[in-house]
Amino acid sequence: MIGNSMRTSAKASRAAASVLARPVLLLATLTIASLVSAFAPSPCQAADAIFPLGSRVGLVPPEGMVASDRFVGFADPNKDAAILITLLPATAYAQIEKNVQTEVLRKQGVNLDKREPIALTIGKAILFTGHQVADKIRFRKWLLVAGAEDLTVLVTVQIPQNDSSYTERAVRASLATLTVRATMPEAEELGLLPFAVRDFAGFHVDGALRGQLLMLSDAPRGEAGATPGSRFEARMLIAALPGGPSDPNDHANFARLAFNEIGGFRDVHVTMSEPLRFGGQSGYQTMAEAKDTRTGTDVMVVQWLRFGSSGFLQIIGVGRTENWPSVLARLRTVRDSIEPK
Repeated sequence: MIGNSMRTSAKASRAAASVLARPVLLLATLTIASLVSAFAPSPCQAADAIFPLGSRVGLVPPEGMVASDRFVGFADPNKDAAILITLLPATAYAQIEKNVQTEVLRKQGVNLDKREPIALTIGKAILFTGHQVADKIRFRKWLLVAGAEDLTVLVTVQIPQNDSSYTERAVRASLATLTVRATMPEAEELGLLPFAVRDFAGFHVDGALRGQLLMLSDAPRGEAGATPGSRFEARMLIAALPGGPSDPNDHANFARLAFNEIGGFRDVHVTMSEPLRFGGQSGYQTMAEAKDTRTGTDVMVVQWLRFGSSGFLQIIGVGRTENWPSVLARLRTVRDSIEPK
């Protein structure tokens, strides 16, 4: 069963690759509008929605499909049937709405038969239906694009043409249950990272990127008045990244280039740049005085790089200049508590 599931997931991913590998291109091919009666109502409620691990978007999958551990979405472990979920910026919605070109989709291997506007509880959307041939298998395709308050959702459904168990009505009923949760449970976000933080030193989780990045802040996410750049004392970003210099002699130049890529600051004056060992590995420390671009607040910025055999850890901390000694102590506490999983 496990072997079948892995093969199914691999085939499903390849079959959708021509669409999902080029999300920007796909954006120029879709549009969004309102309700049509052809979209069948579903007896399922949003409260019953299943959220794939690490996703803010969920739905009630058709009977036979379960959440995949290979991609964000759902798959039938016994068939080449899958639902893939992709999140795009909220601004992509308007871009999609203006640029409908079925020919672009056709070049990606998807032949569209129908386009219809629909309405979901999260907002307006549009559904495209058609077919695609991948790995010599002909698939029925559904592409749903939905605009939520802070993101655009792309849902790709693919069912083998000769499969009769996943009917048109069942797929539409499932898509009608699409829902977006405001946040993911913190434990779920942290569980998807390749590292663990043992001591948060008073910081709160402000967001995470699956398998790669964690953002921390003094203000709890969603707290009233906690707008970007307002009354913050400190912020922190921790990212596990591939690559990095193989020669220790290149650490200084690599650190300088990485630091120069940090955005959101002006009038930057580097005050410290030196090698550093922490976590049992070689690293590099860069510190600078700067001003927050949006608010003009005087801040201090520190970057720590920790180099490993197959990648590196980038840690960036920012705090108000007047509170820097205490902020720096907290940032170091978090830094020194980071452990690989």
